[in-house]
Amino acid sequence: MANPKDPKECSFSFSDFPEDVQLCILSFLSLPDIANFACTSKRSVSLCCNDTKLWFTLCQRRWGSKTQINKWGGGQITYKLLYKTLTQWENLIGFWRHCGRAGLSGQCPRLIIFEWGPSFVSGSRVCPSKNGTYHVTKSPFLWMGISPDGQIVYFLDLEGQTEIPSGDFGSWLEFVCLDQNLVPANVNFMGKDHFVVEENSNFWHSSKRKDVLRRSSSSKNLIEDSDEVIESGIAGSLPDRFVSEMYTHFANRTSPGGGGDRAWRRQRKKEKERQGRRKWEPEHFLKVIDCSPTPDKPLQGLWKGISGGMNLNFYLVKYDEIGGIICQRIGDFSSSYTQPISMESPFSLEEERIYDDRIHFQPVAAEDQIHCQPAMTGIEMVSHILHINSSCNLMLPSLIGSAGLQHGQGRIWQYMNGTFGFGFLHDHFIIDLKHIIQEGRLLDAVNLLQ
Repeated sequence: MANPKDPKECSFSFSDFPEDVQLCILSFLSLPDIANFACTSKRSVSLCCNDTKLWFTLCQRRWGSKTQINKWGGGQITYKLLYKTLTQWENLIGFWRHCGRAGLSGQCPRLIIFEWGPSFVSGSRVCPSKNGTYHVTKSPFLWMGISPDGQIVYFLDLEGQTEIPSGDFGSWLEFVCLDQNLVPANVNFMGKDHFVVEENSNFWHSSKRKDVLRRSSSSKNLIEDSDEVIESGIAGSLPDRFVSEMYTHFANRTSPGGGGDRAWRRQRKKEKERQGRRKWEPEHFLKVIDCSPTPDKPLQGLWKGISGGMNLNFYLVKYDEIGGIICQRIGDFSSSYTQPISMESPFSLEEERIYDDRIHFQPVAAEDQIHCQPAMTGIEMVSHILHINSSCNLMLPSLIGSAGLQHGQGRIWQYMNGTFGFGFLHDHFIIDLKHIIQEGRLLDAVNLLQ
């Protein structure tokens, strides 16, 4: 009879576990740990190289509750490729803001939200409504998926009119490729919190050589090279253009018979024609890290507010390391900075007068019945008051209602319901800010395709 106190008789190896238990345990390991485990025995190598077992288990445990793992790539790609792709795309989920000079591209959204789809990742533009309400509009902007042969594909929806895929993403791609509003794109990641979207002008040219949505390399090569960042030269990019011009310049200088001016003019004409066919200029986007308030930072996050002219604007509020508050209107370069002085209830008669004498901007009642009634009608609804004195060199003119004013003193009123409003002493208005997102859900969203 075995002695339970004898460690030699009680011990057993990892291989003694059933295979499904082994796979479940391995799914909690990191890739370096799995690689180390694979070096322990031939049985371990076989288990770690099994795509339909180990790599499927890894994908299913990590993203199975968010997307349909077996639907990606029409079910024809390896789960190893899917794991590596989704590991990079996972950080996209959430809000991103445009980083660039406002107005350069009328089709470029200022705010994007990325979400999981059944077999794709979609990026939607989130825009303020233009009817004087707190509603926000949501429409397609960027589609990201994997074709059945393992090609990573990105498509820009410039008009925001493409219907959401309801079936297989690969079949949907074949259909939408006929839509001229969709532009093939490249997404270049610059760290975890920054990416660039640019038009892939080589996509259709390479597709003509083979079937649509296929590369010259095989799926096997794509899987083997998936650890590397493969950058194909984009026609008309700066290095290509400069090299072409340099070559033309020196060739014309050294070639007998001249004709250099004519060749140079022809080159410039071709360059202008090519630029005229471009539908999208490269645009940069930054991740909104903290898009919701916390108990320690109640003003932090993404907010929306109706200001003068009944325009709805988006705001991003952040805290710095010394307690200062940075407020930036989404789409603008400038921002306001202040180190507020906080006061708690009960408030002085002077503070009550400052609040009661001001008018709250309200949405159009006929269009927004939910928010048309002012929720904050008295000082008793205010929990804290913050005195603000914004820095002159960082002041955002749009926040104070005067394009020429470079500084301002005012108040921030924190309400009992977790929202807040702000106003400045030079005017008689309060801009009440409300949440854009709450518990991961976009509030007051209107889908333009419905």
